[in-house]
Amino acid sequence: MLSKRKKLNAIKESQIHEKDSGSPEVQISILSKRIDELADHLKKHLKDNHSRRGLLQMVATRRTQLSYLQKKFPSRYEALMKKLDKKKKSK
Repeated sequence: MLSKRKKLNAIKESQIHEKDSGSPEVQISILSKRIDELADHLKKHLKDNHSRRGLLQMVATRRTQLSYLQKKFPSRYEALMKKLDKKKKSK
């Protein structure tokens, strides 16, 4: 489960303006953090199929959010993908 501090950090990293907490970028960032944590959990607990189903739902939701962002705001989509790629490479 994503702690409050980690969630706030994810929001601060990707928010558009100071009080932004619901833009597609923020939602995708939070989902990405949750997906990473759940993927780590599933590496330890291979037979946890209920959590695996939740992971697949989160991945589908993130994919939907990304496609929306790509269609409506291509420049913001490109900026977000650069941020996410940097995070994945730094791990």
